[in-house]
Amino acid sequence: MYNSTWLEDVQRWNMDLFLIPAVTLTALTLAADSLLLACILCSRALRRETRYLLLANTLAADMVFLAFNVAMVSCNALGASMPPLACELLTAASITAYCCGILSITLMVVDTYVAVRWPLHYQRLLPPARTRRILLGTWILSTMYPASQVIVMEVTQSAVPWDQAPCLVVTLLGSASGNMMVGIHMYYSVGVILCGSLILYCYARLFLITRTSGIWRSRYSRARVTLLAHATMLLLHFGPGLIFSLELTLFHSRKLGHRQLVLINMLNTHLLTLLPRAGAPYLYGLRYRDISDTVLNLFRGRSQVTVA
Repeated sequence: MYNSTWLEDVQRWNMDLFLIPAVTLTALTLAADSLLLACILCSRALRRETRYLLLANTLAADMVFLAFNVAMVSCNALGASMPPLACELLTAASITAYCCGILSITLMVVDTYVAVRWPLHYQRLLPPARTRRILLGTWILSTMYPASQVIVMEVTQSAVPWDQAPCLVVTLLGSASGNMMVGIHMYYSVGVILCGSLILYCYARLFLITRTSGIWRSRYSRARVTLLAHATMLLLHFGPGLIFSLELTLFHSRKLGHRQLVLINMLNTHLLTLLPRAGAPYLYGLRYRDISDTVLNLFRGRSQVTVA
């Protein structure tokens, strides 16, 4: 019932207007991410530094997620139906990019910890070649579980007729079997616990190591601003995942009305999941002086050519 009347309820309550901020944020973020990613990949000096490779991977994961997410919400808003396998692959690709982005942010925190903890051995511990292999491993790790879920769903639900006009992740996963639901909750819970514990450990150790150096005394010191930026981005990344888990729980319990469930889904998919991606180019990319200088030089070069 939730799935069959979703589009009708969205149109009745004018919730399709959520598509406007979703498309706007996606377009602006893709433009900013493309610019920063091009600056990193086209500069040999930036490609040789581990922190910029990690940033490039984060931006790439965000771009993949945004592309698939806007395709899904646009098709749903237009009422376009898609084959079951296409919906499952679209969902798996979105989950893969989402998880890879969180892993990349976790690796950025670990990279900062290694650079501060062992500055003389940093280049030996995390050279660019090893960083590229680690990033490849994050994509493989992020792909394994969603891909396995697609295979399981194709095998176990092949005999079930497809009557799903909108491709909704909450109904696609919410209609899974009991064992699959347990696996889904365990997958997200273990991921959040491992990444969160590693990040908290790195930040706690960094504070203990640098507390006597004086970098935390100023209210607007670079250390405080960096910690605030990372904390904000992590909160924005983990928040939609927790809301999605709540959606799955409410989907089965039916404790909320249909309108409330649709509203929560629209807010999460059309706005909350886009906020951390929209903030990443500014809280991460442009905070690096090398990248901001490269962007400024790019625009200055263009202006000089235009004037000439």
